[in-house]
Amino acid sequence: MSGAHPDFEQAARHWFAGSSGELDPSQRHVLGQALARRLVARNQNRTFEEGLRFGDRLADKVAELGGSWTFIVLFLVFLACWGAINVVLGRQAFDPYPFIFLNLMLSMLAALQAPVIMMSQNRQAAKDRLNAAHDYEVNLKAEIEIMALHEKLDRLRAEEIEALILRQEEQLALIRSLVDRIGAKE
Repeated sequence: MSGAHPDFEQAARHWFAGSSGELDPSQRHVLGQALARRLVARNQNRTFEEGLRFGDRLADKVAELGGSWTFIVLFLVFLACWGAINVVLGRQAFDPYPFIFLNLMLSMLAALQAPVIMMSQNRQAAKDRLNAAHDYEVNLKAEIEIMALHEKLDRLRAEEIEALILRQEEQLALIRSLVDRIGAKE
């Protein structure tokens, strides 16, 4: 991108007070986009979602379900039913009190669910970092554009003031010539 615009080096010095070689990749990208008058904003969620594999999506769904009230209520109902059935069956129960098989199942569930939730949290952290980097680029471009607009406004004001002064000088010259004519006639 840096070679695409002849003023890239000049713009780098102007906006970042350094050479283009001193810019980080985000700054280089944003400056190139600003000079080319192209958008920097994009849908980061779509980009992130497209990179997810089946296992990533599955882990996110498991974490989403495992962290919901629906899961908690259904799991409490399951535990209550398990306990009630095994207490009612007494000696014929498939998992008599103190529910050792249930404890084994719960331990295995926790052993599998915890890493899956951690994987989902790690992906969310990566997504947050990607969004933060994107926000930085958008903010940086907006800052450059705002500063450029301020410079344009300052130039326009200076040109307007120059034109106003020039008109006033012309009007003063005209008034002087009229005063000189009136003074010459008297």
